[in-house]
Amino acid sequence: MPNPPLILGLESSCDDTAAAVLRGREVLSSVVMGQAELHRAFGGVVPEIAARAHAEKLDLCVADAVRQAGIALKDIDAIAVTSGPGLIGGVLSGVMLAKGLAAGLNRPLIGVNHLAGHALTPRLTDDLPFPYLMLLVSGGHCQFLIVRGPQEFTRLGGTIDDAPGEAFDKTARLLGLPQPGGPSVQAAAESGDETRFRFPRPLLDRPGCDLSFSGLKTALLRQRDGLIADHGGLHDRDIADLSAGFQAAVRDVLLEKTQRALAIYLAEASAQPGFAIAGGVAANAPLRAGLETLCADRGVTFSAPPLALCTDNAAMIAFAGGLLLAQGVQHDMTLSARPRWPLDAAAAPLVGSGKKGAKA
Repeated sequence: MPNPPLILGLESSCDDTAAAVLRGREVLSSVVMGQAELHRAFGGVVPEIAARAHAEKLDLCVADAVRQAGIALKDIDAIAVTSGPGLIGGVLSGVMLAKGLAAGLNRPLIGVNHLAGHALTPRLTDDLPFPYLMLLVSGGHCQFLIVRGPQEFTRLGGTIDDAPGEAFDKTARLLGLPQPGGPSVQAAAESGDETRFRFPRPLLDRPGCDLSFSGLKTALLRQRDGLIADHGGLHDRDIADLSAGFQAAVRDVLLEKTQRALAIYLAEASAQPGFAIAGGVAANAPLRAGLETLCADRGVTFSAPPLALCTDNAAMIAFAGGLLLAQGVQHDMTLSARPRWPLDAAAAPLVGSGKKGAKA
């Protein structure tokens, strides 16, 4: 059999500039240049700063990825690039570089949905059989998806407001913890009492798999302000207990909604049922442990890619691009950068839509 094609992947949808080279499921190189220091003073990602940094670093990422893969640029068989959804300036930077490389090398160009990259990662890391259930949980997204193929996704539910990662980041800012918020809140929670403050578990009183985290963040704000008013400030114990209570609420909501999503998925009677989690919040230890137990109890294979492939990276884009190329998908120089691009176009928008289309 001939060797699978060498795919160069580019990712620049948020604040990580990345390039990778893959041959089939073999990751020959994966380079990620973060921007945390550029945004730290602002307490979050500044789109214009991110876009400028992508424009400055993308070619350096490509050069590093090609060098680490031990190949020459002319050896690349195709270029895959995130063409949405994401911060439009960053996505545009990646798309324009990919077009230039495709034109200069006379190679196929494949635009990849960033969410599909995450959703297909369990195929890259564990060769998880289709169809499987995916919880995509990150700073910008939270969705339950039945992944049926490289271009076939059924959304069972998702967040109607904040994504969990965004809620963790906002919680960290409220408590004076460093960014990114997920690791900081988890570290603070390790010494905290999750029962001291009883935070709400939003939408558990309603059927379905949709989620909400905005009210949870507001409840923490009120608890924090009450402590400051009563005691003149926050003590380390208060921060630890607030972090633990918030983390427990997020965990409980995601576990209950996962049970509901699994029930829908298992009703299809898949011969090899599988469940996967991806996105930055997949690194949260209490959540991951709870999901592993849930899957073990139901006889479902659990897949959690390594953290380097859970957060934004170009290896997942190259892999998804390779799958699309095998199905005959290619794009030309009219490929556009898309700020919005839902995986399940038939599903009703979770948080509205406008001229640019559904948000999720």
